[in-house]
Amino acid sequence: MRDPLTVLTDAFTSFLFGKVETTRLPVRTSTGQAQAVYLPTAAPGLGDSGVIIGREVYSGKGYIYDPFQLYGQQLPAPHWLVLGESGNGKSALEKTYVLRQLRFRDRQVVVLDAQGEDGVGEWNLIAEELGITPIRLDPMAALDHGIRLNPLDPAITTTGQLALLRTIIEVAMGHSLDERSGFALKVAHAYVNETIVERQPVLTDIVERLRHPEPESAEAMNVAIDDVRAWGLDVALVLDRLVDGDLRGMFDGPTTVGIDLDAPLIVFDLSHIDRNSIAMPILMAIVGVWLEHTWIRPDRKKRIFLVEEAWHIINSPFVAQLFQRLLKFGRRLGLSFVAVVHHLSDVVDGAAAREAAAILKMASTRTIYAQKADEARATGRVLGLPRWAVEIIPSLTPGIAVWDVNGNVQVVKHLITETERPLVFTDRAMTESSTDHLTDDALRAAELEAEERAAAFMEQHIGDSSESTVA
Repeated sequence: MRDPLTVLTDAFTSFLFGKVETTRLPVRTSTGQAQAVYLPTAAPGLGDSGVIIGREVYSGKGYIYDPFQLYGQQLPAPHWLVLGESGNGKSALEKTYVLRQLRFRDRQVVVLDAQGEDGVGEWNLIAEELGITPIRLDPMAALDHGIRLNPLDPAITTTGQLALLRTIIEVAMGHSLDERSGFALKVAHAYVNETIVERQPVLTDIVERLRHPEPESAEAMNVAIDDVRAWGLDVALVLDRLVDGDLRGMFDGPTTVGIDLDAPLIVFDLSHIDRNSIAMPILMAIVGVWLEHTWIRPDRKKRIFLVEEAWHIINSPFVAQLFQRLLKFGRRLGLSFVAVVHHLSDVVDGAAAREAAAILKMASTRTIYAQKADEARATGRVLGLPRWAVEIIPSLTPGIAVWDVNGNVQVVKHLITETERPLVFTDRAMTESSTDHLTDDALRAAELEAEERAAAFMEQHIGDSSESTVA
């Protein structure tokens, strides 16, 4: 029981000044409703050192990302996967990211440019702006003194040459080399390297030696010379396609003089290659090994290897294994691999599902632009995205993406400067530059509408399934 004097004092105070304290009963509500009581909060960013991408949609903070700065503490691997339907800004993100990275003196970038228009790749404008000549691989141009890459270039180690030859053959044949075919290839390659010293060995030399093996190679294994010739026949037929078939001219001669592997940006223009033919994975294999043995060096440079239409790599078991080794090897030497893919289903349901899973596991950074609902759910399951991120992906508008950096998930608006805009939006119609034709006011209105819709979605869905007691 309260003291009578205290009761009298409280009554007199209330009479003079009014009631000074109220008592609230507890109210049960959802976290989605209760969050309106508190000031807005946002997850921590990735730091302030590196390349600015844009700004976080919900907090408005600048979003800065750099795999080389984050590697070790926040990122177990510097590799990056970019996903999304065409027309949502993947290409613009890649190009501005590269341009901004090249402002650092210790950066170097190789781009495999598989798309293009007007007879050139879509990275042609950026290359011209930087004074770079793209390495344009074109079977027709190669016949007229065009660019050549020699798989037997002395700059590639002997072991690397043999590995590259095996990969080319396995990609073209669609299965692994058996022991006998592998032996025939090995002895032909060894003989060519030992006997041709006055010039660069070329594929024609390997084909010729497979067709006419040396007796010594048969004697070493105590088999008939005709057996060695038969073992190498299928291998010779595959390599003959690079020498005298539909891919002739690009790989059947010495490497073109003047390819500058010390340039800050190296662009392989593959836009003249049929993306649905066997030529593309073969080309990817050759370029991958050639770069591994001639470009990646322990010189403390930070290198970025960006591959568009990367499903050509991940969907071929043999090329995927090659690039998997490249990623593991390159991580020790400062290599960040950037794979751009339209649909994750292109690779996880393909012939190289196991290899694709291994490569995806190495990509600690994932950027997902708008996808259809079914594709978004499938992507979320494979990548382990939170439910709210999966549900918001179909409603994203061009330029806005979900970023997952080793579990730090944010919705980010990519920002493009006026200087970058003419270099980034290079397509002419119905491609990723469609927003370039909007006026600035219309574009800003679309951005605001997307941000408001996303904020409303977050308020409605995040946390509304859990309840709390607010006193």
